[in-house]
Amino acid sequence: MSYESTAQPIKIGYIMDFILPDVYPEDMRKDLTDPFDLVFNEAREQGVIDRPLEIIYREVEGLPKGSVKAVIDAYGELVDEGCLAVFGPHISDNCVPTKEAIEERFRVPALSVTGSDDWLGEWTFSFPQGSLTDEPIFWADLLEKGGHREVGVFVEQSESGHHYCKNFEDECRRRGIRIVAEVSLAQTAQDVTKAVDAMCEAKPSALVHCGFGFGIVFINAALEALKWDPPRFTSTAFQNAWMNPVMWNAFMNWTGVDQYDEQNPVGQRFLDKYEAVYGRRPQYCVPVVNHDVASTLVRAITLAHPLSPRGLKEALEKVKMMPAASGAPGTRVSFGKWTRRGWMGAGYLVARQLDSDGINSHLVGRFGEE
Repeated sequence: MSYESTAQPIKIGYIMDFILPDVYPEDMRKDLTDPFDLVFNEAREQGVIDRPLEIIYREVEGLPKGSVKAVIDAYGELVDEGCLAVFGPHISDNCVPTKEAIEERFRVPALSVTGSDDWLGEWTFSFPQGSLTDEPIFWADLLEKGGHREVGVFVEQSESGHHYCKNFEDECRRRGIRIVAEVSLAQTAQDVTKAVDAMCEAKPSALVHCGFGFGIVFINAALEALKWDPPRFTSTAFQNAWMNPVMWNAFMNWTGVDQYDEQNPVGQRFLDKYEAVYGRRPQYCVPVVNHDVASTLVRAITLAHPLSPRGLKEALEKVKMMPAASGAPGTRVSFGKWTRRGWMGAGYLVARQLDSDGINSHLVGRFGEE
């Protein structure tokens, strides 16, 4: 091939800001990056883009188990490698300080699934895989539909835990739902016997968990020891259930916030292609979410002039009403000059529960659906 016909790949960074456990299934590890490869390769084959696209993946231990510094350092490494944009970080506690570094030092656009509005800024876009502001409203909807007027709240001592709780308090006040107890949990899996005992004494009719999810690990066992089985609700922490059997068991019998909806035709068509190429059909949130991020990047790359970090940032603002694979049917992706949250429509969040087979889950409700 001639010199004039070749070009270096366009590089996109990907930060996973916690180290996946060794027991995390290999196929699920591939589900992080395979959607990008599938979308990028299809765009190249169809002539939508005329250069190869390359994902550069970094996995580091940020908060709650590691440090913010590890995340910022990884971002800097991806910038030094020439990435035009970075997908990540994703945990709220890491996102806010990394945003400061992006604005002050890196000035390379970032997309994240964080639910924190504090992440949003000139260079920072969000596909909020949940929301610290929206999810508490969803919990209140579910509680009202279940007839629960008194609730107990477990609050992880973290950025996300406190913001979830404050927004939930505000929503409960508006609806006349009484919070009878707020009990603190550590960010990581610790003994929760005293916390659950204190909650039981308050006698709420339902429980809500606020946080990233590791603090929930031993709650089910403590409830079982008390022979207490109240309805319980959690955030997109529920999506951690796919990590390993420990997390699956931790979220069993909880209703969680998710983004996989089997009735979304865009998502199902994507999984048809995924199954044809990779020989598996992963029916959970990560592949369809990452499809939406990858598709948005492809569309922005075609609009970027020049093909630079600022050019790509400005091109992301021109992505409008793109059909989404994640969320309920009808969910769209739209950004704008002052719009940094991509999914549009109340149904970008759904409620699901895990099945006892350790593999599947089922839809409980759609956000905003009467």
